[in-house]
Amino acid sequence: MERGPSHGDDRVGAVPQVPAPRESVPGRIPLAVVLVDADGLVSHWSIGARRLFGPSREEAVGVPAVDLMPVSGALGEDKWRKWGDAPPEADDGHGPGLEASLGGETSYATAGRARMADTPRGTVDILWWAYPLVGPGAERLLVLAADTDQLHGEGEENERYAPGFALHTDFPGADRLARQLPHILPSMSPQESARIVSQVLELGYPVLEISQQERYPVTPDWGVPRRVERRARLLHAARSVDTDPQAAAAAAAELESDLEYAAVRERLEFLNEVSGRIGSSLDLSQTIREVSQAVVPRFTDVAGTYLREQVIAGEGFPDGPPDATTMWHRVAVEHNDEPGRWDDVVPVGESMPFPVHTPFFQCMTTGQPVLVPRISEQMGNAIAAQFEKRDISPLINNRSLLVVPLKARNVVLGFMILLRHPERAEFNDMDRVTGAELAARAGLVLDNARMYTYQENVAETLQDSMLPHIAPRMAGCDTATRYLPGTRLGRVGGDWFDTIKLPGSRTALVVGDVMGHGLNSAAMMGQLRTAVQTMAAIDMDPAQLLRGLDDLAQRLGDNYLATCLYAVYDPIGQRLTIANAGHIPPVLVRAEDGRSELLELPTGAPIGVGGVPFEAVTLPVAAGDRLVLCTDGLVEVRGEDIGVGLAALAESAAHPAASMDDACDTIIRALNVRGGRKDDVALLMARLNGIPPQDVADWRLAIDPREAGRARRLVREQLARWGLREASETAELLVSEVVTNAVRHAHTQHVLLRLVRADALLCEVSDDDHALPQLMDAGPTAEFGRGLRVVSRLAREWGTSRTATGKTVWFEQSLPGTGGARVR
Repeated sequence: MERGPSHGDDRVGAVPQVPAPRESVPGRIPLAVVLVDADGLVSHWSIGARRLFGPSREEAVGVPAVDLMPVSGALGEDKWRKWGDAPPEADDGHGPGLEASLGGETSYATAGRARMADTPRGTVDILWWAYPLVGPGAERLLVLAADTDQLHGEGEENERYAPGFALHTDFPGADRLARQLPHILPSMSPQESARIVSQVLELGYPVLEISQQERYPVTPDWGVPRRVERRARLLHAARSVDTDPQAAAAAAAELESDLEYAAVRERLEFLNEVSGRIGSSLDLSQTIREVSQAVVPRFTDVAGTYLREQVIAGEGFPDGPPDATTMWHRVAVEHNDEPGRWDDVVPVGESMPFPVHTPFFQCMTTGQPVLVPRISEQMGNAIAAQFEKRDISPLINNRSLLVVPLKARNVVLGFMILLRHPERAEFNDMDRVTGAELAARAGLVLDNARMYTYQENVAETLQDSMLPHIAPRMAGCDTATRYLPGTRLGRVGGDWFDTIKLPGSRTALVVGDVMGHGLNSAAMMGQLRTAVQTMAAIDMDPAQLLRGLDDLAQRLGDNYLATCLYAVYDPIGQRLTIANAGHIPPVLVRAEDGRSELLELPTGAPIGVGGVPFEAVTLPVAAGDRLVLCTDGLVEVRGEDIGVGLAALAESAAHPAASMDDACDTIIRALNVRGGRKDDVALLMARLNGIPPQDVADWRLAIDPREAGRARRLVREQLARWGLREASETAELLVSEVVTNAVRHAHTQHVLLRLVRADALLCEVSDDDHALPQLMDAGPTAEFGRGLRVVSRLAREWGTSRTATGKTVWFEQSLPGTGGARVR
């Protein structure tokens, strides 16, 4: 093993000092770079380490280093003799091997040769250097390693390659090498990097002894295999005064070409790595984070990403080119400075314009990268002036700046501001090209995410507009709903639910499922849902309503197929009437004992089949019972019998819950964990509270104009019994107007007046005339038309609906102390 003069004879594995040439130049070889913490766990794993040892960075970080570098110990004497010399002491069993350094058994720098067995390539011989580290950081050992097969070619088997150390004092041009040393380390904060580099300088450079006459320090070739000895000789030949000038020029040109090739290859590998890290998701926020994290710290030390408002909002393509008034949103700031240094000065989420004279404006208007090798104090102060009450000049002055546009289809979506520490090499023209290519790839990924976000927003808006916004309370029942799209890529579907107010304080509960997915299914769902509401408004019987819906679907086209369940709950009569068109059965949870059951209903054919009768079933219910209706997406799993899902639905519905929303969430959690769900889910739950008889009053009124006065008296007396005298005056006026209208238009039968006390006061007046009253604009001298205008002004809500025998006019009046809350 080669050593530097300051190591002394106490260093294990020392060999006699050999003369160094007058000038030894740094060679470039593929190096594995590994950092190990005090617990022996890997904290950094370079690309070279992945290529040499196998595991990826994600697989290696946090794993014991001894498990990842399975060396079998030092090479034996026979192997060393093949290379032309006696084996160094450190590698014949007398000195510490790599295992000792990884295990923390050494407190000084060591180097050696070792062998890895059982690799995909078979047996691999490696050179290694191990540097113990001290200081405040978590890192305690730096390991560099190289494959010996990369150091020789055909006809060079007798060359000797031995790892060792040599202090910088041995070599002219030490300052240049000192600037290169940080590149063999993972990029980190300047403080951490400086700490590690200083210790490497103190302990000695990593050195290769190629022959008895030549040795030189090592810098990395980031994965481009090159013969170190050949490159060193080329450079010596180019600089030698004794060499033929033409040969020297050719050698220098060949070496320069070789180095340029290595640099280009390194950047292509970096771009490929970045491309693999970004775009793993169509989520815009995650994509932004991936782009920022991909360039820090390897390419830059600070990366700030700014996007236009339309991109953030997931809207269409930005209109027109940006200008000095365009607002740019700071969406990400990634850096390797000490934590919190940038957070308060340039917080994420801030929006700001950029003036014409700044490099940022130049980048966003030209669409080309802008390079500033060093930010002068004057430029730094000009940039800092844009940040009110915050002085960012100490953060940016004397740093190297590169601004790259994020473009898609020749439109600037945003830009990235890249800054390097003053201690780091400045951005150069090659960095500008690399940054432009990086930004081009990131721009395409961001545009894909933007378009996806835009389309997702459109789909969500469409779905929300088609699904009803159901109030949690209706007359005699409480409701809760849930809707889950089948996949993130298909937010629009054909599942729906609805609740509809019916005459007689009744409520219609509807759930349906159109066959298929996408916009066509959503459009069909919208048509069928509207048809259900229209037919429910004329109070059609459930079976008759499904018959009418089936006829409509056949008229609309052959592809209109859907399942539907239509239930009518009468809270006064405490009964439930249900008709089914090919839908899965509902679950009824009994309040008395908490038992749940799947209701046995005539299945019926799906809507659109035609020629199949529908039947309605009426069953009694009790106050507190819960009815659960859903679509098959909740209970159906590919490859599993649907009966298993229905049983799970019944079981989960029976679980006690603090609220209706909690009960819905319990069902969703219980059935969603079964996995395999690809269909949309619509869930509607209703707690059937009922309306007790003492809260309902009914009267029959004769077809006589004088009955309006009697109706006022009846209402006044009933409200007094209910303790609602404060509501009496308004209620009497409204009842008088509605009864007067009913008596005027009724034919042969009596008029029915019903008063219901719930969260609001509900009044219904029914007669045998099918013509619905119209709200008219009555003039000062008009004899009719003022009654409904009074009702419209004073009632919280009112409406009309046809019934089988005529019509019903109803209104709701807020009760004192209810705050005017609507009952839907």
